[in-house]
Amino acid sequence: MANTAAQPRERITNFTPYEMKKGEEYMSAEMLEHFKQLLLQWKQELMEEVDRTMHHMQEDAANYADPSDRATQEEEFSLELRTRDRERKLIKKIDQTIDRIDKDDYGFCDQCGVEIGIRRLEARPTATLCIDCKTLAEIRERQTGI
Repeated sequence: MANTAAQPRERITNFTPYEMKKGEEYMSAEMLEHFKQLLLQWKQELMEEVDRTMHHMQEDAANYADPSDRATQEEEFSLELRTRDRERKLIKKIDQTIDRIDKDDYGFCDQCGVEIGIRRLEARPTATLCIDCKTLAEIRERQTGI
């Protein structure tokens, strides 16, 4: 029995990096539109994965006589469902980020207010902290376990 459980898609596939024009203001309307389209594309890819999983589970659901085969299939389905649950949470975060773009409240750190940066946002479009604040948060998390 082949392992077909998909890994979570935490990266956007196939996009063109944004190139700021000389004198362009950070988070201009054009830049916001770039990130909105990036997020919509990512969401679409995730939704397609959900559809594929549903079809896979419906088509491949078999009642195996052998307990080992049945256990393998159940474990495979469990892994897929866990992955989809993570993606469901990611889709919710993408929707929240699109809402921030629509409210013109995107691209600035929630803690210190500085620009998060185009390249960081392209790597993680749902980021709400600049790299410095995120690093400090991770250090605090490691030290306190919270």
